[in-house]
Amino acid sequence: MTPDRLRAALRGVPDPRWLDAALRRVATEPAAIARFFPAAARRCGRAPLPDPPGWTVDEAARALLLTALPADHAAAAETLYQHGDAAEKRAVLRALPLLPIGAACVPLLHDAIRTNDTRLVAAALGPYARHLEQSAWRQAVLKCVFTGVPLAVVDDLDGRADGELAAMLAALAAERHAAGRTMPADATDLLDRLGAGSDLTTAREA
Repeated sequence: MTPDRLRAALRGVPDPRWLDAALRRVATEPAAIARFFPAAARRCGRAPLPDPPGWTVDEAARALLLTALPADHAAAAETLYQHGDAAEKRAVLRALPLLPIGAACVPLLHDAIRTNDTRLVAAALGPYARHLEQSAWRQAVLKCVFTGVPLAVVDDLDGRADGELAAMLAALAAERHAAGRTMPADATDLLDRLGAGSDLTTAREA
């Protein structure tokens, strides 16, 4: 994802002049983002974008506002996240991979993953989650399975999934089997890809 792609996707927003003006203002007066960021949904809309898939108009507009800042991106992201509503928090999380911040905003991922808001959990596991330490990342994937978040939202799932994650998922599968419950199909597929599917099949047949 790039700011240019988001900008192209937003050409048809209801109030494009407002967005253009807001981006210019934030670039020269960074403090103005505190006013424009919450207003983006009202001025630009909340509809899903066909491209990029999975984004809404307000998320894309807010992400662009963050990228328009001339400096202090991490501090602005943290402030907007901490003071924002759920939609604003999701926009911050989605914007993180676009910002020159390194791993500075990993604490925001930890906060999102601790919540019971499945949309925040999903947003936290996008490309910026490459900065999550492996143990925290495994727990986040397991939380997706627990809460019904599709594993398709987890960036680089197959690249990062390892034997320890397979063992955790297999243990969960065994617990659910004993309780007469099933695993989500995407979790079962992941176990198969990790070579643990035979253990799950044996447990089902026992």
